[in-house]
Amino acid sequence: MKYYLISGEASGDLHASNLMKALLATDCRAEFRFYGGDLMQSVGGTMVRHYRELAYMGFVPVLTHLPTILRNMSRCKADIVEWGPDAVILVDYPGFNLDIARYVHSQTQIPVFYYISPKVWAWKEYRIKNLRRDVDVLLSILPFETDYFRRHKCDATYVGNPCVDAIDEFRQSEYGHETFAQFTSANQLGSQPIIAILAGSRKQEIRDNLRIMLQATAHLTSHQMVIAGAPGIDPSYYRRYIPADRQVSVVFGQTYRLLAQAEAALVTSGTATLETALLKVPQVVCYYTAFGRFISLMRRMLLKVKYISLVNLIADREVVTELVAEQMTATNVRQSLEKIIEGGDGRQAMLDAYDDVIHRLGSSGASRRAADVIVKKLTQQR
Repeated sequence: MKYYLISGEASGDLHASNLMKALLATDCRAEFRFYGGDLMQSVGGTMVRHYRELAYMGFVPVLTHLPTILRNMSRCKADIVEWGPDAVILVDYPGFNLDIARYVHSQTQIPVFYYISPKVWAWKEYRIKNLRRDVDVLLSILPFETDYFRRHKCDATYVGNPCVDAIDEFRQSEYGHETFAQFTSANQLGSQPIIAILAGSRKQEIRDNLRIMLQATAHLTSHQMVIAGAPGIDPSYYRRYIPADRQVSVVFGQTYRLLAQAEAALVTSGTATLETALLKVPQVVCYYTAFGRFISLMRRMLLKVKYISLVNLIADREVVTELVAEQMTATNVRQSLEKIIEGGDGRQAMLDAYDDVIHRLGSSGASRRAADVIVKKLTQQR
């Protein structure tokens, strides 16, 4: 069968590529055409556009590149109709993909699958009507989502979380059995216990968070701070925010290796919070924004959920401390971190709660289960 996939960013490229591999294992005649990235290209098929031509974030960049975005949408719609796939598979990236779903539903008979569903339960809940109308099957990666979607009359299936797959794969690799000494030697680090710092994947996040994270850890002379460098960020950018009198290391392309050897971590909100929990590293979730009080007020008005970290959302309780907007101060981060390093009075409780989160996520195999749902649905419709 022919599958048309659309992914608009690096994480989607990863998850879509794994889904493509699983589809090939289930459907040996699978053909792919896609908007995506290098990982999808490595699986095979025809890449129509790279996600770098799609990935604009923030009001000003989107407005500036609006003609390009609209042009890409138009080309994508025409390309889908011309190629005539058996299924369109949308991967995250709702701003672009929901418009594609609406077009495909209204203008063709091609079934639409959405892998990694838009988080309408958190904000922009009005989008639920679009999902109900335009998407045939939602393939959810968060266990609490399915009840929400079903209450809103959407066909949703929980297939597992790809982070579980990624961590399992890491543990089975050569680095999954790496010792602390091997990791520190390979990266020319010291022998002190490590505090991992994951300050975000975008320059704005790093600018806003890193300085405060380092201020909060200045007193921990018994530990070494190691930053997980984000893809596409030059090492010199991190140096702007590291005080001249601090010895802070940056390692790139080794986030799982770093977390596996860390005693604790400071993590900006996002998928990284869940990955940190799956690797059983106690963490403080940190996300600073300017105009903190105003942002906190808007958060209470706009967000439909109590928490911002995936760990707490999955557990449906506060497992990890969330310091957001005006709550993220050096003092608050320091006090929260001291509770979860070795000897801290909150460390074991957090590790125990991680076990519940891991249990709720279920076993690995998200891509395989998603592929099975897609192929079974298409086979039934034939």
